[in-house]
Amino acid sequence: MLYIHPGECVDCGACEPECPVEAIYHEADTPQQWQHFKAVNAEFFAGLGAPGSAAKLGPLGRDHPVVAALPLQEIG
Repeated sequence: MLYIHPGECVDCGACEPECPVEAIYHEADTPQQWQHFKAVNAEFFAGLGAPGSAAKLGPLGRDHPVVAALPLQEIG
């Protein structure tokens, strides 16, 4: 999963084409069933601070426990 730092997002939409499952929504438009992922994204960055971009961190090799518990999905 790709994570969006809630404090760094400026709603530019640049991440939307990178999402293979079209799961990125403007905060006000997030469907109710996905609302909990706002907290998941914020919690993922706890302890990492505000890195400024994913390029500065690179892959971390870990997921939030909520995401890690999800079944793997094929992207087709």
